[in-house]
Amino acid sequence: MRKLKYLDYWLFVPYLILSLFGIVMVYSASADIGSQNGGSPGSYLMKQLFFVILGLAIYTFMVLMNLNKLRDKKILKYASVIAIGSLLFLLIIGKTINGAAGWIRLGPISIQPAEFVKFYLIIWLAHVIDRRQDAIAIEGWWAVMLRPVLISAVMIGLIFIQPDLGGATINASIVFVMLLSSGFNWKRAITYFLGAILVVMGIIFPLAVKISEMGFAKNIYQLQRVVAFVNPFEHSQGVGQQLVNSYYALSNGGILGVGWGNSIQKTGYLPEPNTDFIMAILAEELGLITALGVIALLFLIITRTVLVGIRSNSAYHTLICYGAATYLTVQTLFNLGGVLGLLPITGVTFPFISYGGSSTWTLALVMGVVMNISARQKRYRATH
Repeated sequence: MRKLKYLDYWLFVPYLILSLFGIVMVYSASADIGSQNGGSPGSYLMKQLFFVILGLAIYTFMVLMNLNKLRDKKILKYASVIAIGSLLFLLIIGKTINGAAGWIRLGPISIQPAEFVKFYLIIWLAHVIDRRQDAIAIEGWWAVMLRPVLISAVMIGLIFIQPDLGGATINASIVFVMLLSSGFNWKRAITYFLGAILVVMGIIFPLAVKISEMGFAKNIYQLQRVVAFVNPFEHSQGVGQQLVNSYYALSNGGILGVGWGNSIQKTGYLPEPNTDFIMAILAEELGLITALGVIALLFLIITRTVLVGIRSNSAYHTLICYGAATYLTVQTLFNLGGVLGLLPITGVTFPFISYGGSSTWTLALVMGVVMNISARQKRYRATH
């Protein structure tokens, strides 16, 4: 309990503000669709309230626990079996939402295993890399890290074929950054990364334009999203509807917004207003200034997480913080990129603000561990 004396308020206060503000925005964004789906206007509100309350309990538990328990071999082994097993299970009877069979139905809620894989990969890779630093120096990077790389690739591949491009890319980014921190040749890695971007920009997007013109993407959901990104207004009554209406929401909101609860686009024009496109509704109702304020709070959490990692004298703790910062950064960029039309829509939620139990609880797990690390640092400095 002494850890509570050393809470990092630069982490906790933004986390609490964003979580509570997310409840408010979920209610505003979902009231209409809740009624349209035969429920009450507050149905999504009550679920999100439950998600956040349980998330705070998870967060507190992770802050107070002994982090060495996360390094127990049996726990990591069982977690790996559960992660891979649940992803394989999805391929058989996973619930399909927005073209991806990525959810396991448990009563009134749906669990998305790809979200929890993010937490597992951060904790597991941090442990593996920390324990094998000497072996990497002696035996070489590939000889030591090939097995962890293959296990990570299997998990990411299972997420990709759901198909969940957004979840697969975020998990891959976490693995990529943490492997760079393990001594992998960063020059070669960056060359591969830039090469992949050039392939996407030079081949895939022009191909999407041609496919769009020929009308071959009608039955391929993920390809439709690329087509919508390339030319949204030409498909404004179909696959481009989300992005076009997102533009309308941003335009309507302007600097100060039209007022909380007064969004037009959430009344049936913009699909997924409480999840993927909640930032468009936020910007429409509360304006650019409030949207930038939310992004600033999230940026504060990310930078503080990186700073905690830099200050740590434990490679294990440092790697966890770098993985957590990567997770938050990439997920934020993917969501905002989709809302602004800078990236294809990938179905990625905005951290802390969007509706969803799996994302809320995964964020609680990750941020609770980062807070634990920060509290340990503050206690050490206070007692030495």
